[in-house]
Amino acid sequence: MPELPEVETVRRGLAPAMEGVVIAKAVVNRPDLRWPFPPNMADRLTGKRVLRLRRRSKYILADLDSAETALIHLGMSGRMLVSGDPLGQFVHDHPAPEKHDHVILEMENGARITFNDPRRFGAMDLFATDQGESHPLLALIGPEPLGNSFDEDYLVEALAHRNTPMKSALLDQKTVAGLGNIYVCEALFRAKIHPTRSARRVSKDRVSRLVPVIREVLTDAIEAGGSSLRDFRQADGELGYFQHSFDVYGREGAPCRNEGCGSSIRRIVQSGRSTFYCPTCQR
Repeated sequence: MPELPEVETVRRGLAPAMEGVVIAKAVVNRPDLRWPFPPNMADRLTGKRVLRLRRRSKYILADLDSAETALIHLGMSGRMLVSGDPLGQFVHDHPAPEKHDHVILEMENGARITFNDPRRFGAMDLFATDQGESHPLLALIGPEPLGNSFDEDYLVEALAHRNTPMKSALLDQKTVAGLGNIYVCEALFRAKIHPTRSARRVSKDRVSRLVPVIREVLTDAIEAGGSSLRDFRQADGELGYFQHSFDVYGREGAPCRNEGCGSSIRRIVQSGRSTFYCPTCQR
């Protein structure tokens, strides 16, 4: 499932074709994805101007001039693709329709935004913009790791009484928004924290040092266009490249990249998910 860097990469790719532009026509080709679409979604989108595209955790949010916000979640295989952009950001002509093109937005500037999702685990919703913080998918999410409210004092307090493993604590979206399996593994490696260590037993100094490490990992991934493992594509259809920079994720049995370590990367399973770490560098 796309994590924060992949979703942010898609948001940035969509912005030149969508922000400030009217949706000339919205086409909805099925009644649902993971959940039913909201009533009359095509009519509620058609003719509306996109005021701003933003991201909250792993969700893309499009604020409209109708005082509603469109929420988009990519799920496991969802892709938001842009074609025919007259601004020159994208070179692709409009492709022929595909079987899994579930929502299509024809923009007034000639761009086409296509939500393609073969496995249909994605989602779209519409809600009143001023009620966004109470939306069931957004209400309990923690601070954004690249925002000002995510700092050393916050994370120390958030983890102080958590008896769960560090990896599980960081994957909890109530603790911090948008982190997923890949980037938690990478951040814990850079911070030299063992993924199974109880969160409350990690010292305040080590937790504090984890904050800039998380920011660094996410920033590096965004600059690389995210990580393409299976289905992820950027909004122009290109792959992300951060997977070529993984220190631990997916590298079971490969040598640790820290100079002088000599150990090999190990894989364990935590809560049904693969965890990759270095047994020597991470304590």
